[in-house]
Amino acid sequence: MQTQKTVMIIGAGPAGLMAAEYICAQGHQVHVYDAKPSACRKFLLAGVGGMNITHSEAYPEFIQRYYDKADWMDKSLRHFDSDALRDWIYGLGIETFIGSSGRVFPTDMKAAPLLRHWLKRLRDGGIRFHMRHKMVQVSAHTASFDCSGETVTAHADAIVLALGGASWPKLGSDGAWWNVLDQADIELAPLQSANCGFHSHWSEHLRSKWAGQPLKDVSFQVTLENGNIVRRKGECIVTHDGMEGSLIYAFSKYLRDRINRDGKALLTIDLLPLQDDVQVITKLQHTKPKESFSKYLKRTVGISGVKAALLYDTFTKTQFQTPDALARCLKNIPVWFDEVKPIDEAISSAGGVCEQSVNDTLMLLNMPGVFCAGEMLDWEAPTGGYLLTGCFATGRLAGQGVCDWLAAQE
Repeated sequence: MQTQKTVMIIGAGPAGLMAAEYICAQGHQVHVYDAKPSACRKFLLAGVGGMNITHSEAYPEFIQRYYDKADWMDKSLRHFDSDALRDWIYGLGIETFIGSSGRVFPTDMKAAPLLRHWLKRLRDGGIRFHMRHKMVQVSAHTASFDCSGETVTAHADAIVLALGGASWPKLGSDGAWWNVLDQADIELAPLQSANCGFHSHWSEHLRSKWAGQPLKDVSFQVTLENGNIVRRKGECIVTHDGMEGSLIYAFSKYLRDRINRDGKALLTIDLLPLQDDVQVITKLQHTKPKESFSKYLKRTVGISGVKAALLYDTFTKTQFQTPDALARCLKNIPVWFDEVKPIDEAISSAGGVCEQSVNDTLMLLNMPGVFCAGEMLDWEAPTGGYLLTGCFATGRLAGQGVCDWLAAQE
């Protein structure tokens, strides 16, 4: 039987609590520290509009949602994938269902009941919580906290850092840990906006009349540096200075990386993604004498409102005088973005602790006994349950890593 050790978890989000649960189940004493008065504040806010906990997509496609970090994240997700996460939720007494988009939700669509059940189980298991403790320094076996203006120092046999990214400072994810680890010579990638909006330059007419309108049933397309094309259907919001919403978030890594490299990024919009060029041209050929162009567009292909505004904003009338030319325009609206929305307006953040800074179980190579989990690691994923699943899975892997490392020390 392994000797009981003391483990410190810093960060009471999904990654930290998952690590805490695993470590506690192996018989160790676990203490959870967090800067805020209560746990999982970002998790609760994310569940306000419906708690999308994971995604039912088949694993080969699921793992590719982690972009160029798919191989790294596979080490965590292969052992705790979306099915395992749903089983774990069921163990809390919460049923789930798969929505029409493949996203997975608790049956009541709420985060609070799930969290309430989970925290009760953790406390009943002996895990102790220390809230309003903001980490200011960490080293092997020791961490210092600011607690209401006083410095508190705690010691442990192992530590898990699960401090989140930098996209929700009011909820605790402020990225303040970055400087602490940088000073300890941990290799880090700069923190950047992810799942974010972008700035573009609309006409005054589009800004004043159509800002805030949803752009539904469209597809976006970008061409990557290697020539590969990424295309996806969905919806987003046209804002007064650009775009926000789920579909643009799904392209945020590609657009951000291109803006970082070239100063601007091109996105192509298909306003009629369910119809091919021939179908659109055929419909557009049904003209009526003396009919206004706006009525003609709406009658033949259902284009009006903000979609028509994007067409007018992008092309001159001389560019779509024939059905063939108009069809090409409707299915190829170019939009240029030149700036990423700030990180404190983003859903999540990219950057953080690099893959080469940790071993296979997420222990810092320069700080043995200190592990990292969740969004503070340098990976990103689109919304749709992928972010949360990644946090849960890396938390579990870090928990396993802690237990294995403690056992090896005996």
